[in-house]
Amino acid sequence: MSFLFGNRNYKTFKPKKHIPEGSHQYDLMKNAAATLGSGDLRMAVALPEGEDVDEWVAVNTVDFFNQINMLYGTVTEFCTEESCPIMSAGRKYEYHWADGATIKKPIKCSAPKYIDFLMTWVQDQLDDETLFPSKIGVPFPRNFLTIAKTILKRLFRVYAHIYHQHFDHVVQLQEEAHLNTSFKHFIFFVQEFGLVEKKELMPLQDLIDKLMSKERLGGH
Repeated sequence: MSFLFGNRNYKTFKPKKHIPEGSHQYDLMKNAAATLGSGDLRMAVALPEGEDVDEWVAVNTVDFFNQINMLYGTVTEFCTEESCPIMSAGRKYEYHWADGATIKKPIKCSAPKYIDFLMTWVQDQLDDETLFPSKIGVPFPRNFLTIAKTILKRLFRVYAHIYHQHFDHVVQLQEEAHLNTSFKHFIFFVQEFGLVEKKELMPLQDLIDKLMSKERLGGH
């Protein structure tokens, strides 16, 4: 289940990450989904009273992975080695992949390959109980927010690639409302907790400014 997409049966790029039912994180996720349903994104991203910031960031990071997974899953047929030989976000921004473990020196690769590396890497982090504990009473690592920042910084690049290279396809599939709502939710969340540096957001800064000005004028 994703906050934004509910239980709609979307094709996903990678298997969905599930939060175990009955766990505190699952309850947190359900509460967040209800708040998000009210349409007030500022309220939806705020830390609920009495909750742990690490746990809240973890639950939302899993959800953003699931959302991006579904959004990219809708455009995979258009994102090919031929159409996207470089992982880019417009002409000015190009991303090279390195995970610091199996690939230490950044490599230039196509967008589908980069996103496959990226989503597999995120999935491995989310599945690691020492980084993302799902059991009650198991503490998060001290450097958890640093780990979450790296994940969210990298997930942003998938949004950036979709907007710059595949927005026409998204419109054609009538998924632009989902993409825009998901991205707005992501931006409000990372801004609320200072999780992605401004320089990393530059490829979509014009869009972010537009979303923020609409919000200030009272639009959703």
